[in-house]
Amino acid sequence: MSRRMSLALAALLATAGGAQARPIGPQDIARLMAVSDPQVDPAGAWVAYTVGGTDLAADKAYSHIWMTSWDGSRTVQLTGRAKESENTPRFSPDGKLLAFISARGGDKGDDQLWVMDRAGGEGRPLAGIAGSVVDYAWASDSKTLAVIVEDPDPDEKANAAAEAVTPSPAKPGSPPAPGAPPAEAAASPTPQGGDAETAKRPKPIVIDRFQFKRDIDGYLGRKRQRLFLYDLATRTARRLTTGDFDEALPAWSPDGRQVAFVSKRAPDPDRTYDFNLYVADATAAAAAEPRRLTAYEGADNDPDWASRPAWSPDGRQIAYLQGGPVKLIEYGVHKLAVVPAAGGPARVLTEGLDRNVAAPVWTPDGKAIRFLVEDDEAQRIAEVPAAGGPLKPVVEGWRKFSAPSAGAKGALAVMLSTPAAPAEVYAVEAGGKLRQLSHQNEAWLKEVDVAPVTRTSFKSRDGSEVHGFLVTPPGATAGAAAGRKLPTMLYSHGGPQSQNAAEFSILWQIIAGHGYALVAPNYRGGTGRGEAWAKAIYAAWGTVDVEDDLAAVDDVVAKGVADPDRLVVGGWSYGGILTNYTIARDRRFKAAVSGASISNVLAGYGTDQYIRDYETELGRPWETPATWMKISYPFFHNETIVTPTLFMVGDKDFNVPLLNSEQMYQALKSRGVDTRLVIYPGEFHGLKRPSFLKDRMERWLAWYDARVGKP
Repeated sequence: MSRRMSLALAALLATAGGAQARPIGPQDIARLMAVSDPQVDPAGAWVAYTVGGTDLAADKAYSHIWMTSWDGSRTVQLTGRAKESENTPRFSPDGKLLAFISARGGDKGDDQLWVMDRAGGEGRPLAGIAGSVVDYAWASDSKTLAVIVEDPDPDEKANAAAEAVTPSPAKPGSPPAPGAPPAEAAASPTPQGGDAETAKRPKPIVIDRFQFKRDIDGYLGRKRQRLFLYDLATRTARRLTTGDFDEALPAWSPDGRQVAFVSKRAPDPDRTYDFNLYVADATAAAAAEPRRLTAYEGADNDPDWASRPAWSPDGRQIAYLQGGPVKLIEYGVHKLAVVPAAGGPARVLTEGLDRNVAAPVWTPDGKAIRFLVEDDEAQRIAEVPAAGGPLKPVVEGWRKFSAPSAGAKGALAVMLSTPAAPAEVYAVEAGGKLRQLSHQNEAWLKEVDVAPVTRTSFKSRDGSEVHGFLVTPPGATAGAAAGRKLPTMLYSHGGPQSQNAAEFSILWQIIAGHGYALVAPNYRGGTGRGEAWAKAIYAAWGTVDVEDDLAAVDDVVAKGVADPDRLVVGGWSYGGILTNYTIARDRRFKAAVSGASISNVLAGYGTDQYIRDYETELGRPWETPATWMKISYPFFHNETIVTPTLFMVGDKDFNVPLLNSEQMYQALKSRGVDTRLVIYPGEFHGLKRPSFLKDRMERWLAWYDARVGKP
């Protein structure tokens, strides 16, 4: 019996037995399967992808690799027998091998490159790579890979050598090995100051970089992520380029003779946004200086956007993303561009499109490029002629597409999520026809009652039209006509350079499942509505973004949906920052949750990872103190805050560090405002530990319930 038939039968039996769907709660975080990274095999017959889940016993997340046939008739799990996770599946061009990245079996926890035979059998690690594998790409001959490898820890060799020379203590009562010193001598510790002991001691962290810290990576030293060529036959890796720089997103030319990649090869890369596209000669006998293709002073194909450069089928052009104006940092719009592989001026193909684009994929005939467009709550797929011309829609709708992978005869495999369903793999065929391929969340969705999500539109204080989302509890009737009002949460997205999209949100569903309405505006400062919309809060945080948020609340109150006496507010990252701004401007909220936030922005300078952004947008604090003070008003004028506020943060967060939440907690506590601080040990900016993810939502709801009454 097929898996889909089994699921259908189970659903039928559940219905026959009188089972009823239930609201989504914090426990469902562990039930949600995270599907990602679809990759079509060369024959167009199968799609591999990654499925992430939760191991409750181990209290950690995992990811394994699955594969579904293009016709959807068969689904198999390829990995998962090991305790460690696997990710980044990529088929060899001849279709015989599937490679992936995993830390399983690694002595130091480094990610290794693995391959498995498509005909069957276990995966095997590729020896000969010193360091941790970050990314890779197959050459057309299926014999060579371009691999991005992070330098090994420089202390590892010293520690390994020390361990090798340190004698192991003899077990009591056992005779010494032949030629070994007496047992009492072998058991004696190495004298203080000896080589072994010295090598194992913690060493001072020496900082000499402009940007010296980054979330998850920690303090930044001189380790780099470098481009190597790996030969499958000899199991050897060699540097492809010279220079002491980070390199990313390798992409092979169709003939397998060149590798395109992205790098900042400036005298001090920490001080610039100037990523550029480079090409290296893969046929050269030794590492050489790569050839630079792009000249734009801003970011050409910033790796943070994770869009790999795309070679045209004839190998003559490379499509990539050109960043917005340097001064606007991430408020600027990213555009689709092409550059001749042999050198020459680049051409922007989406100059007239005031929307961010991503993930270019060439059509098989090389005449057009397909790509993602972030557009007013949705993310759609469009196409533009490679020679330039008007855009043509491929697939549209109020939903979110992502991660396109080229299939046979112009088809695509994509990720698709809607407000009612988590992301799954879909096939996009002729005429934009969609067909679901993966069904990882199908059984779970049959158990739960998904809260309805609708679009909202309203006017802000200055007359600007703002769009957003309204989520209501399953089965609830509310509004002027129904004569019923609901406790309501104002939710602000993070970024701020992002948007609330028409995709599934487990957080929204948990809030609504608990009985709250939730309103989520796409305030100014976010993306999806063009460059002017995004830059409206440039060096002016906590201004029109707050007005847009408050207008969203006014809208649902006016419609009779929200109970004006039971309003709460919350968010994470910039959503937490905006929460602080909002409660400093308006006292109507009965409770607030501020996650991973900052209010004294001055405290961010030199303590978090945004040094370039700060100096570009706000200037140096000692040169432009008025700008910094202006946007720090929730801290320096916290006397305006009366809202009971729960602060939450990971203790290892270098994105918006713990000290910022501590400061706001201390300020409110000093004044006697109802407040609490929850610190998640070992966690970075985005929480990962499953028990903490559940705990966060339970505390979030409990904080609200205690102050407005349980819905």
